[in-house]
Amino acid sequence: MDTKDKVDAIIEKYKRDKGFLVSILQDIQAEYNYLPKEALFDLSDSLGIPVSQVYGVATFYRAFSLIPRGRHLIQVCLGTACHVRGAPKVLEAIERKLKIKAGETTADKEYTLTTVNCLGACALGPVVVIDQEYHGQMNQSKSDKLFA
Repeated sequence: MDTKDKVDAIIEKYKRDKGFLVSILQDIQAEYNYLPKEALFDLSDSLGIPVSQVYGVATFYRAFSLIPRGRHLIQVCLGTACHVRGAPKVLEAIERKLKIKAGETTADKEYTLTTVNCLGACALGPVVVIDQEYHGQMNQSKSDKLFA
């Protein structure tokens, strides 16, 4: 199935309702692990809305990615509570382990490492989330075990 067919199938799920643009983009990203350029153009054509509007929504929300991501998304919280409890050191340890910096993807496309300002789990800080699974009270030695 090509990109247009996949995008059309997702749009049909929402009965071609433009009001579900964010949900449609979420489903496209779930399918491809990012938002391919072709998919954004197909979506624009199919819903009859300007590609600039689709792109605007896709770039407004940090959850969306316009570049390919790894199979596993790692988010390190750098919010105040996590920061003062050592999150920068945890981030450095993960960067060393994966041999990438925050915002990058491993060469094998297995992991993408990002930072966030808050995950809403301040009492558990520092917090690392891998594929929506929270790992609290993280430290450098515990972070090594995340990838064992």
